[in-house]
Amino acid sequence: MTLTASKTQDIIATESRYDSGVYNKHSIVITKGLGAKVWDADGREYIDCVVGISVANVGHSNPDVVKAIQDQAATLMVCPQTYPNDKRSAFYAELASILPAGLERIFPCNSGAEAMEAALKFARVATGREKFVAMKRGFSGRTMGALSLTYEPKYREPFGGLVHETSFVAFNDLEQLEAAIDENTAAVIIEPVQGEGGVRPATPEFLRAARALTKKHGALLIFDEIQTGFGRTGKWWGHQHACEPDCTHTCALSSGCTIQPDIMTLAKAIGSGIPLGAMTMTHEVANKMPKGGHGTTFGGNPLAMAAGIATIKYMKKHNLIEQSAELGAYFLEQLSKINSKKIKEIRARGLIIGLELKEHSAPYLEALEKDHAILAYSATPTVMRFLPPLVISKAEIDQVVKAVAAVLENVNPKG
Repeated sequence: MTLTASKTQDIIATESRYDSGVYNKHSIVITKGLGAKVWDADGREYIDCVVGISVANVGHSNPDVVKAIQDQAATLMVCPQTYPNDKRSAFYAELASILPAGLERIFPCNSGAEAMEAALKFARVATGREKFVAMKRGFSGRTMGALSLTYEPKYREPFGGLVHETSFVAFNDLEQLEAAIDENTAAVIIEPVQGEGGVRPATPEFLRAARALTKKHGALLIFDEIQTGFGRTGKWWGHQHACEPDCTHTCALSSGCTIQPDIMTLAKAIGSGIPLGAMTMTHEVANKMPKGGHGTTFGGNPLAMAAGIATIKYMKKHNLIEQSAELGAYFLEQLSKINSKKIKEIRARGLIIGLELKEHSAPYLEALEKDHAILAYSATPTVMRFLPPLVISKAEIDQVVKAVAAVLENVNPKG
């Protein structure tokens, strides 16, 4: 559907009038999506390398997911977790089939922040401790609990004292990590790749050390796979890149793995756009929480469960994990051919790619959108982040890379 220019402006004006005001708004109105592309209200087609911030991994309006949602919407949309449900049961089994060994207990919720809130409560109850260790540049959410673990001061400082005592250590710094963990530590929280922090992958040594140190001190290890899960990095889970070289990943991770977490938080791509999150944990952690110790009204609803089942099955059927690894390597290779003095570094794991500039990225992201119909996202003021769906084609990647090269050559932000 193509709208008139005046209607488009009416939509923007109405949204701006009633919106909370916490977001910086773009000047386009997105009305449709399919695969790796979206369309605005004027009918212009874009290649989407944002996909809801790593949400539509299987592509916009994936037909398998759409059908599952339609069928379930006509059957049953809400069912509290006190009543067992066929779709919830099937979702648990489907998710468990791809989880690291040992993470067989699942708390379904509605978002990544809710998954982190659950993780923090379960960790405190399971250990009887209240202190957490998180990473500098880390991002765990904006609710008051999750915000305690989010490093960037601009997110935390306006809200004063927060819920959890947290020590922040430099990412990938083994000495700081060892010094921060003690007998009062409930858990260490790590993103296998820091997304908001600039697309910075954890080293295998850092993740292995975190596992060893938490076991030594009786603390838990929590992997935040909210952005890095479901094939984004070229493996089911981002932390699998730290597995020993001879690990086959046939069951995700073996029970003897040197980096097996106690808790893992999931969201974003898990439901292909339907709000869905999950906190997964070991039996030992789950069994410490008393009945009624945590809850959610909408978490585990049949509609979201149907979307989650369809998403995982589609990824398996179409080998999207392998495809993510292959296309991510291709995307990185093509970006690396761009000859520009403005580029400082390119960092990537599969199809989460950060192109760091020597100056602010905002003018270049704006030019990508306006002049080349490419949607990308920032990760820190100088990093252009690309999060395309795992179903993007090489031809579409080539188009994105060509546009990036053009804006780096032609845009002069000083002007």
